[in-house]
Amino acid sequence: MDYKQIAELIASSSKVTPSKVYVQGRFGASDFDGAGFQVFGEGSFRILIGDYEAIRPWLAKRGKKITARFVEMDARYSALPLLDLRGVNARVEPGAIIRAGARIGKDCVIMMGAVINIGAIVGAKTMIDMNAVLGARATVGRRCHIGAGAVIAGVLEPPSRKPVVIGDRVLVGANAVVLEGVTVGRGSVVAAGAVVIRDVPPGVVVAGVPAEVIKSVGDIADPDKIRILDNLRGRKR
Repeated sequence: MDYKQIAELIASSSKVTPSKVYVQGRFGASDFDGAGFQVFGEGSFRILIGDYEAIRPWLAKRGKKITARFVEMDARYSALPLLDLRGVNARVEPGAIIRAGARIGKDCVIMMGAVINIGAIVGAKTMIDMNAVLGARATVGRRCHIGAGAVIAGVLEPPSRKPVVIGDRVLVGANAVVLEGVTVGRGSVVAAGAVVIRDVPPGVVVAGVPAEVIKSVGDIADPDKIRILDNLRGRKR
């Protein structure tokens, strides 16, 4: 999908409030006929799962039957569901948010608080670190590291036809920002806190605001500063 199709999908989607409602009361079997949401449990205790806008009128109608209730909401008027992680062949830590339509490669690591939007692509064995953000249609190659708090811009707002493309084996430092339409070449390093506003050639280090080439990757004195650790990737059990 291009940016216009994604924007239209979000604008035209039904906005739902995913909820779990725990209820205790005096219920008959007919109370749940044609409810419009999922019901689990039996007897006096039930768990209702679905859009709160479907559950709310059911609760109001049976107020006298309900002796206790508790409501959990995962979102409010959400336009798109989260990605079904059952089909993801990677390590995804608690608190990561991945929207439906994103693609996560084999043996990736998605850390706590990372946000990956619709249409984003993450290549195999890439780590998206804590609180990093990948905007809509952002593309990250294989064996990369996107540092904590980094932002790889999307294409929706402000709109851009060309997504950010991060090549293979690229390191993006903590709190760096790569703006719309930029391509970062294979094996390059974006220093922490840099703001990248133009394309980066392969095999160089960029730093600053706006980011500029400061040296070749081969000139880095301590190779450990840019080493990818394979033992952090994979799903060994």
